[in-house]
Amino acid sequence: MESPDAVAMGTVEAAAWDAMAVVGQIARVHGLRGQVIVNPETDFPRERFRAGGLLFVNRLGAVRALTLTTVRFHHDRPVIGFEGIDDVDAAATLAGAELRVPVEELPRLPDGAFYRHHLVGCQVVTESGTTVGLVRAVEGGAGGHRLVVAGDSGEVLVPLAAAICTAIDIAAGRIVIAPPEGLLDLNTKARAG
Repeated sequence: MESPDAVAMGTVEAAAWDAMAVVGQIARVHGLRGQVIVNPETDFPRERFRAGGLLFVNRLGAVRALTLTTVRFHHDRPVIGFEGIDDVDAAATLAGAELRVPVEELPRLPDGAFYRHHLVGCQVVTESGTTVGLVRAVEGGAGGHRLVVAGDSGEVLVPLAAAICTAIDIAAGRIVIAPPEGLLDLNTKARAG
C-alpha cells in the first residue's frame, strides 16, 4: 500500500487490490441521492458497514478508498452512501463493483473457522492421497458453503462440511476430504451427459 497520505486522498496502489479481502459487491443504485445496495460477503455486515468506515473499489484499474457516510439495512442488505457520491449517475458507476478491505482489518475468527481467501488456492486431496485440484472459489452463504475445485476433469463442488473436509491446514495450503461415494464423479457425469 502507498503512504497513509495516499489513503487519505482516496487511492492506493492497484497491486494492493489482490491482497485485500472481499466484503461485498454493489448490487445497484438505490434512490436519487447516490446510495447503493450491497450484497454483503461477510459474516459481520453490521460491524463492517458503519458510517465513517473505509471500503476500497477498483474501477478501470484505479483502486480508490471510499468513506461510508450513511448506512442502514434493508432485508439484511446494507444500503450505503459514500462521501463524494451524491447522485444517481455517480452511484451508477459503482454498480457491480467489489468492495474490499485490507486483510489486517478482518476480525479474528475462532478455531475451525476460515475466511474465503484462506481457502482459495489450497490443494484438495482425498484421505487416500488422490489430488482433486485447487480451490478456485468458495460459494454459498448462511445455508452452507461449498468449495469450487478446479480439477483435471473439470470443476468439482465439494460441500464445506466437517464430515467431508476432515482436515484444513491453511499454513500448508492443503484440504483433506473424505468424499461420499460418487461426489467426485458428479462433474464427470454431468459433462458426459
